[in-house]
Amino acid sequence: MGQYQGQTKHSELDVFERNIRESVIPKRELSTDIMHKIGEIEMNRTTTRASNFRPGILKKTAIAASVAVVLGAGTIGAGFVSPVMAETLKKIPGIGLIYQGTSPQSVDQAIARGILSEPEQRVTHGGNTLKLTNLLYDGTRLSLLLEYEGEQDLAERSLGSIIEPPVFLADGQPITFTKGMLGDVPYHDNTYRVELTHGLDLPDEFALTIQAKMKQADEIFEFNVPVKLVDNAITVKPDITKSNGSFSYTVDELLVTPVSTRLILHSQGEVPHSNGQTGEYSASKVYYELVDDQGNSLDPNIFGYYNSRPQSSDQVNELYAPFVATTKSITIKPFTLTVKNDDYSIVGQKKDRNGNLLPGIHNQGERTYLQDLEITVPLQP
Repeated sequence: MGQYQGQTKHSELDVFERNIRESVIPKRELSTDIMHKIGEIEMNRTTTRASNFRPGILKKTAIAASVAVVLGAGTIGAGFVSPVMAETLKKIPGIGLIYQGTSPQSVDQAIARGILSEPEQRVTHGGNTLKLTNLLYDGTRLSLLLEYEGEQDLAERSLGSIIEPPVFLADGQPITFTKGMLGDVPYHDNTYRVELTHGLDLPDEFALTIQAKMKQADEIFEFNVPVKLVDNAITVKPDITKSNGSFSYTVDELLVTPVSTRLILHSQGEVPHSNGQTGEYSASKVYYELVDDQGNSLDPNIFGYYNSRPQSSDQVNELYAPFVATTKSITIKPFTLTVKNDDYSIVGQKKDRNGNLLPGIHNQGERTYLQDLEITVPLQP
């Protein structure tokens, strides 16, 4: 067993704070909706443990969400998806959360390729057991689930409250990342989720070590898993630029795997505005919708709102759900939302009788598409 190296750079609080700073700067009236999104998409209760807040919207999505983090495009050693798990995946309500609009055939394809790994490694110290139940690495993100069995009563608290943020090593060296999520899975108090999504620089094959430690204890729970990435991803670096007035953006990279799509681009200049985005209204930052050659569209996994004027430059590195394997091209469709200048609230969002924003992807506000900025990227010759 290796020496516990400690989490020197990316503590749980640091990672969560970085996500808020880089992705979402909420206005006060959006706080409830954002908490719903954190639970529904991010599956992280690190900000709500003190109040034990559990949004009702999670009831239908918690199980599907716990599976969403373990689907990836790599083949990982020490076990593959069982027939029971395969059937369970197909029956989970809300399975669309994983693939966001793609067909059940995509789920079948992911299972058939063995991309869902169940290492089922167990380590026990003093009546406490941690189990590594699920793991993925698809070349663009690293995700895993830990489950607890033992003497600790988690009825009124969560696993994240009794363990320190784990340490991750690749071939014995610390894994560095710039953005990710460490925390609990709603309604699964004995489960801890890790998803490292940005800034990874890992080889296609490496020995993964996971070191976890109970708070106020000295024992180390260490897991060792061989990871080998199957070369089934499509990487395109088009270096295409489109401009409108002083605004321009350049597509740096499009990475497509069977279970995820990553868009990397940078922009500069003043955001274009429509006739309806003048006077007391203005344009938001530019967002990017992806549409395949069959008309299937995807939004980023995390749709962040910013209650401030758009910056003159922007770096975008976003994860999307996967497209089907037969996709020949992807069109990038930039758009803006219309916001009020006095408080930067989004025009077109609906509220309930109590004035709270209605949750859901269909209540993001009205979009103004910048058609002259669209770029189509071929994936197949």
